[in-house]
Amino acid sequence: MTLPLGVVFFAFFLLPMAQLVLVGASGEEGMSAYFSFLTKTRHLESTIATTLLSAGVTLVALAISTIVGLFLVRNRFPGRETLISLLTFPLAFPGVVIGFLIILLAGRQGLIGTMTKAVTGDKMVFAYSMLGLFLGYLYFSIPRVLLTIMATAEKLDISLEEAARSMGASQWRVIVDVILPALRPGLIASGAICFATSMGAFGTAFTLATNIDVLPMTIYTEFTLNANIAGAASLSIILGLITWIALFVARSLSGSTVAASG
Repeated sequence: MTLPLGVVFFAFFLLPMAQLVLVGASGEEGMSAYFSFLTKTRHLESTIATTLLSAGVTLVALAISTIVGLFLVRNRFPGRETLISLLTFPLAFPGVVIGFLIILLAGRQGLIGTMTKAVTGDKMVFAYSMLGLFLGYLYFSIPRVLLTIMATAEKLDISLEEAARSMGASQWRVIVDVILPALRPGLIASGAICFATSMGAFGTAFTLATNIDVLPMTIYTEFTLNANIAGAASLSIILGLITWIALFVARSLSGSTVAASG
């Protein structure tokens, strides 16, 4: 059992990653290419923008999904299952389709532009900006976070909340002291996945990339337009390291939470 697993891990992870590392250091800059995200203005701005965008999407997706997830878990009403299916439907869409939807919503001929033109005389267009990309990432992130939060919320012990209320705790204190700590493993896990997915998302950025410079697009540009294969490889490693660090930290926090609660 261990041997096949080791062969697969070596062939499909270690070997390609080792090759990527070697290619990243094969350019004129050598190993210093791995510090281009600090020394080159465009790479630095792209790295910061991608990290901040992913963090913002993660925080908003967690907030929305926690509220919606708790409501759906604790309330039964006609059409509930249909609503859950609709909320998770974006999981079926590739990034290009999501980018197209954002264009239909806030592009030059989009719904928002048409409405604002009729009301104010000025057309509001933001599909091709960082705000448009933020909405696109949020659109495909919420379903992923929502499913994890709902699965965690199903296991909450309602009696703990009732005990806190019987001792005079306000609803806010119940949320802060009882509900959120109980949801913490799910919040950390889903948040890490959301962050990692946003960091590496390409299809939506490619569809909207008029005035957008995020790491996946920078890597694509270096590889295709500049023929800078070494630069693209080194940036890919940097992107992977940032994502890996986020996942590692989340895994450590989640593990310590489980240990503490057990």
